[in-house]
Amino acid sequence: MRPDYARARQSKRASYDEATIHAILDTGLVGHVGFIAENRPMVIPMAYARIGSTIYLHGASKTRIALLHDAPLSMTVTHLTGIVAARSAFHHSVNYRSAVVHGTARAVTGEEFDQALNAITEHLLPGRIAELRPMSALERKATGVIALDIAHASAKIRTGPPVDDEDDLDLGLWGGVIPVVTALGTAVQDGHTPEDAILPASIPAARRKFAVI
Repeated sequence: MRPDYARARQSKRASYDEATIHAILDTGLVGHVGFIAENRPMVIPMAYARIGSTIYLHGASKTRIALLHDAPLSMTVTHLTGIVAARSAFHHSVNYRSAVVHGTARAVTGEEFDQALNAITEHLLPGRIAELRPMSALERKATGVIALDIAHASAKIRTGPPVDDEDDLDLGLWGGVIPVVTALGTAVQDGHTPEDAILPASIPAARRKFAVI
């Protein structure tokens, strides 16, 4: 079933464009996943990947979220891009891009299981799977994967300078935007990596993918 990208309540900063929502998801480093467990609302930060209209999540096979089947889920991804400093506290804000998706948890098995785990690794480090040893049977048994097939999704975006009251513009106070930059730094190898080891291609690929635009 095709996701509904126009069902949420209307807002002046909302977007229901599929490409816009996918772009936010595809360049996020962490998703905050919301669900109900033990009659309590919970939100957990998780690594994820998107394939088509499906979000894949993984964790230890005995964790709460890996055991959620046929349960409602939501996930939010946010890119904070600036602090908006106005001439009054009331008009301070932030610039951001965020996407919220809703769906139902579905257990992932078989060939889709491997595809999902590979996608989650490749989301953070493109090309990394080809640089690794295969997953062992013990590792597979210890890992659970669920799919969130997107049923509804929306994005919210704020850009630009502060929106001050007209009377405040001549006060002589500073107003503007302080950019917030998130970028990957220089990789630091651990003590078990040979001194002459070549930097894996997945690392500069990730740096390019998550580069500040």
